[in-house]
Parts: sequence; C-alpha cells; structure tokens
Amino acid sequence: MASLRLKQTIISLLGIVVVSAVLVQCTKDNVNASLIDRDLPSVPDSSVFAPFYDTVAIDQRDPSYGYNDTIKTTGVQSIINNYCASPSCHGGNIKPKLTTYAEIKSLVVPGNPEGSQLMELITTSDVAKSMPPVNYGSDLSTTEKTKVYNWIRNGAKERPDLADYRPAAVAMIVVGCGSANCHNQATAGGYWARNKLLNIAPTDTVNFTFTDANGTFRNYAQLKEPKLSEVWNAYKDSVKKFYTDTLANASFRPFKTFARPVATALPSTTSGFRAPLGSYDDYIMDIKYPKGVRNFSTVQHTNASGKQFYVKGNFLDNTSSLIYQIDSTVLMMNPYTKVWGTSVGGRMAYDDGGLTKSDIALVKAWYFSDPNIPDVWKYGTDGAGIFKYKRTGNVIKK
Repeated sequence: MASLRLKQTIISLLGIVVVSAVLVQCTKDNVNASLIDRDLPSVPDSSVFAPFYDTVAIDQRDPSYGYNDTIKTTGVQSIINNYCASPSCHGGNIKPKLTTYAEIKSLVVPGNPEGSQLMELITTSDVAKSMPPVNYGSDLSTTEKTKVYNWIRNGAKERPDLADYRPAAVAMIVVGCGSANCHNQATAGGYWARNKLLNIAPTDTVNFTFTDANGTFRNYAQLKEPKLSEVWNAYKDSVKKFYTDTLANASFRPFKTFARPVATALPSTTSGFRAPLGSYDDYIMDIKYPKGVRNFSTVQHTNASGKQFYVKGNFLDNTSSLIYQIDSTVLMMNPYTKVWGTSVGGRMAYDDGGLTKSDIALVKAWYFSDPNIPDVWKYGTDGAGIFKYKRTGNVIKK
C-alpha cells in the first residue's frame, strides 16, 4: 500500500514537472503562446527592397571609381543567419543548414511565399514549428519578415532584377519628391488655375500653406478631386499624343508649363515648384518627354492662329533627365545635338528627396532595367550612351 502511494506521489511530481516545462516552452515574455501573433500584415509592403545579399553592385557602376553604384541593406541571407543559423542551430549540426543561397532557397517555392516552408516557419505562432523558437528571445521584425516575403514573391533570386527594383524605386520617388510643395499634381493644377489657365469653380481648389526650412511662409492653391484627375489626365494625354506625331497631332501641343508661362501678379508668398511625379505613369511620361522640353518661361512656338506655346516640339532636344537629376557623378549628352553637358546635376536627390548613395544606385538599377523606359533615354539614338562618369569618362552602355 505504501509502495502504491509512493508511486502515485512520484507520478504526480513528474506531472508537475512536465506541465511546468510545457508552460516554460509555451511562454514568451510571460505571455502564453496562444496569445502570440507572429504573422505578417495581410498585405505586406511591396515597396520594401528585398535582395538576398547585403551588398548589390549594380550593372551601371563605374568600374574604375565606384560611387552611387552600390546598394547596401540587410539582405535575406543576413536575416536568416542572424536568427536561425547560429553555430548551435541551423548554422551547425541541426538540419537543414541555412547559411548559403542554395540552402535557404531549398525551403521556398519561388513566387509563392504563402506556400513556402521558410515563410511558414518565421510567421507561425505554433510553438512546435516556429523558427526561431518562441522562447528564443526575439522574433524577426515586421520589416525583416516583409523582406523575406518579398524576396520569395519576386522569385527568390540570388541577384535582384526589375521585379525587385521597380516597386522600391517608385515608392522612394513618390515619398521623397511628391510632397505638396514639390513634384505634386494638385499644386501644378492649382498653379494653372491661379494663373487663369483653367476654367474652374472656386470649390475646385483648396489653399495649402506651410513654412519651409528657411522659415519662409509659402502659399499654394491646389486642385481638388475630381477636377484634379480630370485636368492632370487630360494634360498627360495631350503630351503623349502630341509627341507621338507632332505634325499630325499639332493641335494637341500642350501650352501649360510649370515655369509661369504668363505674366501674373502672384502673391510674394508663392514660390515656384516642379513638374509632378506622383505615380509610375508620371515618371515614365516625364522620362520619355522630359519636363525640360515642356518647361519654359518664354514662347517656344506660335501657331498659325497666333496662339503661343511654351513647350518645344522636339522632345529629344534636352540635357536633363531623372538620372542626371539624382546622380551628381554623371554628365549627360543631349540625344538630339550629341553635345555633352559640362556640369553634373544631383539636385533632385539632395534638394528634394534627400536620397542616399544606396537610394541613388537603386533608382539607377530600376531605370536601366525597365523596358518601359526607351533605350534612347538610356543609351541615345545610336546606342553609344548618353551618360558618362565625369571623373573617369566611362560611358554607361548597354
């Protein structure tokens, strides 16, 4: 009898130990595992750049110098290594080993993050499956999980390409350059309205004011929806149609410009602004038909009826571009005259968006890989190149 009671006591004690062990394993920061949510938001941010390696040297780099040519970030390999590939875990004897590209890729289905084991391991709250374990001490951040997600969705490639570059570059330009007092559609439309270039009602506009970094008070009129979309889309349609065939579509030559085409007595608190860059379509139009040919304060053409226009007819006669505006190390050739410029740009990177060297390299990688950007604005009419590095003279070629 005493022996039976002793066995029961031992069993009870073992039960307590087991339950305690389970509770220890199923808690994190004193929260029961059932309350842990390690999942990603329902729609991960597609603009988060997600290469495999921390350093990406872009194809358009200057081989003799190197500046604004390398993207540096925390890549998928470093994320997995930091959390999962310690010498005591998947960097040592525990299988599978997760240190190289081939090893990490073996846990994914390229293009399908939802169906990839790696994604499940880093987002599940199941304590029996989670990686790193819930009692490890830390989880991947939302940004780190998003990078893994985007890397898989974009093909789980060892080296990034257009699918990786474009979302990040487009978002970067929108955020950095599309503010209300900069490359903004509403401000452009409001400027046209204030100069009486549009027939609009007072209810179509709103006043925008702010104090800039120098303490100067600025005042802008902005177009509101739905008039904004109507006006801006009509303007873009006109630009595209005119430059497709300037003779046949002469009546579509746009006359609205961004540099005050008519003499007006604007309030002194109003300052100039730049051509809009609020969407991918805006960028492509601006690259194909640069604002440099659409942005004059003097008359460029007078038609048979005497109407004056402030835009050039030849869109290739231009010495500025997105690359010239963001990269202070390159010179640009006018594709029409074949004359090289003698000064570098970079104003858009530092005055507008404040882009870093890595940001500039990323935008360049997108620009030269995007098939929607014509080769003439990458390499000129003859393919010999229209961008060269000032310090070395190396020309960017296809």
